[in-house]
Amino acid sequence: MPYGLTLIQSQLFARIPYPTSDFTGQTVIVTGSNTGLGLEAARHLVRLGAKVVLGVRTLSKGEAAAADIVRTCDTSADRVAVWQLNMSDHDSIKAFAERASTLDRLDAVILNAGVLSMKWSEIGGVESHIAVNVIGTVLLELLLLPTLQRSAKTTGQPGRMTVVGSDLMYVAQPEDLQTEGPVLEKLNTKGEIDIGSYYRLSKLLVFYANRRIADEHPVSNQSNVIMTVVTPGACVSDIFRDDMALAQRVGMAIGMKLLARTTEVGGRTLVNAIKPKMDPGAHGKFVMDCIVTV
Repeated sequence: MPYGLTLIQSQLFARIPYPTSDFTGQTVIVTGSNTGLGLEAARHLVRLGAKVVLGVRTLSKGEAAAADIVRTCDTSADRVAVWQLNMSDHDSIKAFAERASTLDRLDAVILNAGVLSMKWSEIGGVESHIAVNVIGTVLLELLLLPTLQRSAKTTGQPGRMTVVGSDLMYVAQPEDLQTEGPVLEKLNTKGEIDIGSYYRLSKLLVFYANRRIADEHPVSNQSNVIMTVVTPGACVSDIFRDDMALAQRVGMAIGMKLLARTTEVGGRTLVNAIKPKMDPGAHGKFVMDCIVTV
């Protein structure tokens, strides 16, 4: 089916179930969770009984988000922890993963933090979408995996980890990655690829990476962790923060008004991807509209 029809069917006709899974006693990490989809996913998880760790760049914003969750879920403050995490800083990622390794248990992870921009920028000499959405995300994924594996052995329950991707990967152009030299060298050369292509390319690359990691760590007694990539679909969110021309802003506003899911509904998709009874057959797969696909 052409992507445009897939998008319309998904956004207007797919029914995203309200999460009802029991997370009582479980500990879940949600990154990028002081606002938007991450915040709403964390709120659902606390409502369902989990203890949630919010991985956030700015602690003051994380504390405000935690207070909001505690208030709206009418729960105790010890159910929500706030940890500092800067996905553009490898030292911060390593420190976060090391801290996670000290948890009594870690049952699930939602890697939601990411960037979306229409302006060229670099982080340590690497284009920002690639630095955060791919390299930083994969680094954190690999560093958290041993903790999830160890916890699964202790609890006897499968661990779950999902990376928030995008169905826009379906319209990424793989030929943009074709080069005679290293792919990263091409991606990090300003003007070599249209800047508007980077977000969807980053989501395609993180899907490829997640599938490779899943292949190397099949669900087994040694690694009882189910790894997926999930798309929340087009949702009301503040991920796109760039200033835009008036026509572009109006066009986006109309499109979002017609098609976008609410942030709360988008948060449901993230929770579904780490539900306790996640099918092991989802390992290494892409989850769209709460359905396991490719």
